[in-house]
Amino acid sequence: MNLALPAIVVFLLLLPGFVARSRIKRVERATLDYSPFGQVVTEAVAWAGALHLLWITAMHLLTPLRWRADVALHLLSADPHVQTAALDAVAAQASGVALYFGSLLAAAYLLPMACRRAISRWRLDRDGAPLSGVLRFSGAPWYYLLSSADFPADDVPDFVSVSAIVDVANQPYLYIGLLEDYFLNPDGALDRVILQQVMRRPLASDKANGSSERDLSRFYPIDGDYFVLRYSEMRTLNVEYIKLRPEN
Repeated sequence: MNLALPAIVVFLLLLPGFVARSRIKRVERATLDYSPFGQVVTEAVAWAGALHLLWITAMHLLTPLRWRADVALHLLSADPHVQTAALDAVAAQASGVALYFGSLLAAAYLLPMACRRAISRWRLDRDGAPLSGVLRFSGAPWYYLLSSADFPADDVPDFVSVSAIVDVANQPYLYIGLLEDYFLNPDGALDRVILQQVMRRPLASDKANGSSERDLSRFYPIDGDYFVLRYSEMRTLNVEYIKLRPEN
């Protein structure tokens, strides 16, 4: 037991940090986290330290329980006699220890989610924001591209238009529509986009003489409320942010 107990104690102390780190991150990959091991451990230790400091302070202010650093250090000792004495001290306050770790794990799960919502709501992670270098979710590139999250709150586009070239019967067609939703694969790759008000035309019916004006007469609409377009079938993908302006 003298070797297993310190490992269990360290695991319990760091577990809230790993939980908090996983809950605050916005990642599009649902299979494996390929972050460097050192980065994962460093972030988890930082979260664990901050949470323990906050919870110990709250414990001192709100309860009669007191943090015993000597007991924590004795639990990490390799001497079985010292470990036994430390375990007896923990057992004497078993209910308080259970309340501490139970509430801490609940907070490690819920507080980072609230922080992530606040970051997204106030757009603190958008490109160009003062704290974007720290708060930006580096594992969610499709989120920033397709959700207008990189725009200030007072300049959010009214629509996101998606244009894609798809081969139909060995002939390239240009599809264009308003983005309604999108879905990702477990590995984080874009799986499909859901479009509304979709139109298409053969790519050969391009703009005449290099004109830059939008001519919708070259397109014909596709009936239906929603149109599902798979990313694997697209040759190119173009995203346009549309902001409606009041008429003069």
